[in-house]
Amino acid sequence: MKKLLIFLLILFVSNCSTKKLEKNHGLMNLDKKKDKIIVGKTNKNDILNLFGPASTVSTFNDDIWIYIESKKINQSIFKLGSQKLDKNNTLILEFSERSLVKNIEFIDINKMNDIIITDKKTEKAYSNNSKLYSILTSLREKINAPTRRSRVKKNN
Repeated sequence: MKKLLIFLLILFVSNCSTKKLEKNHGLMNLDKKKDKIIVGKTNKNDILNLFGPASTVSTFNDDIWIYIESKKINQSIFKLGSQKLDKNNTLILEFSERSLVKNIEFIDINKMNDIIITDKKTEKAYSNNSKLYSILTSLREKINAPTRRSRVKKNN
């Protein structure tokens, strides 16, 4: 029995890896590749050769291309496989009418905006004494009335 436990322990420990599992999404090394872009000189073909097709093209303007890089790594074994966001980079390229790069915007994980949720509540625009409330109440009663009649008939 001891030999079996020792064998299973050795088997389990030998299969463990100290290297953390990484999950990449989008382009890799986006922050390094963006330095090769020269505003006013680099065109769409150069961008396609450097990055490939865009992750997203703006729906309102075909001259805005968006490239995304995301990297998640597993945390320690004690956190039961939960993942931590290591990189979250976005590169937004805007082109001129002549297909030259007009503007570059690089957003990394430190520049991401925090979402602020408001504590304000929406108030209803009518009161129980208003004309609109009385109309809606009477409509609701008329809609529900046939169901009450059919229930009364079934009980008799």
